[in-house]
Amino acid sequence: VTPFLSDGEIDFEGLKQNVDFQIESGVDAILPLGTTGEAPTISKDEQSKILECVVEYANGRVPVVVGTGTNNTRETIELTKRAKSMGAQCALIAQPYYSKPSQEGIFRHFEAVAEACDLPILVYNIKGRTGVNIETSTMLRIATISTICGVKEASGDLAQINDVIVEIQNKRDGFAVLSGDDALTLPLMALGGKGVVSVVTNIVPRRMVALVSALRSENYPLARKLHEELLPIFKASFIESNPIPIKTMMRLCGMPAGPFRLPLCDASEKNIECIKPVLTGLGLSVVVSPELKVVKSCS
Repeated sequence: VTPFLSDGEIDFEGLKQNVDFQIESGVDAILPLGTTGEAPTISKDEQSKILECVVEYANGRVPVVVGTGTNNTRETIELTKRAKSMGAQCALIAQPYYSKPSQEGIFRHFEAVAEACDLPILVYNIKGRTGVNIETSTMLRIATISTICGVKEASGDLAQINDVIVEIQNKRDGFAVLSGDDALTLPLMALGGKGVVSVVTNIVPRRMVALVSALRSENYPLARKLHEELLPIFKASFIESNPIPIKTMMRLCGMPAGPFRLPLCDASEKNIECIKPVLTGLGLSVVVSPELKVVKSCS
């Protein structure tokens, strides 16, 4: 997440605390400025400062993957070049949203970005936020581009995900299929996927690391047990639009998170009350009230 101060400015000290928490818990990489990081409400200047902070503070301890996707190919190229120049190791790029390009347009978008930017690209297939699915046939074409290193799969379609694993990951070295949905980590990795880009790792990173480790070692009884323990928080993390629930959870547990910027706003009181027992059920202490103030300005 991107933590904000009460006045809506970036909480850089809180951001550093969160980076330490993730790295010390054993995650494979850090990903700022994605959906969970509220990138759409953060100015370009602020994004640069966040990326600079994360890259410098991570200091090579883990790779930094940064969200650079937009619905404008030229702007995506600009942001991806900036990420490369600032020391990011990989860019996360979703298919363009709102304009709903054809499958050919989606391919050309990734082709243009890859040709212009010498940086590994993790494709982000998320139909629910973009309005269009990256079909397997299109993903096959995108995967022929040498700098495409994998896909964060959030289509929710396990049949499609299985096809991508079998037809691309299993046939191309250096290509990884990652879950874009915490709740689908177990089935996706059981099919051969390599990991997850997680939302709930913001608050329970050690548990997510344990789940992925169990799946990588094919210890499925342990993986099922861990999955069942985590299922309530998986569900709670989407009780409202991400990242509202996860930042609310972090605030409840006294972690750096802070308020939201419009159009995101506070979780409802009803949903906050639903979240609290999920946290205590995982042994987390609810220590503060999430009095989240909406901030209108994005700068």
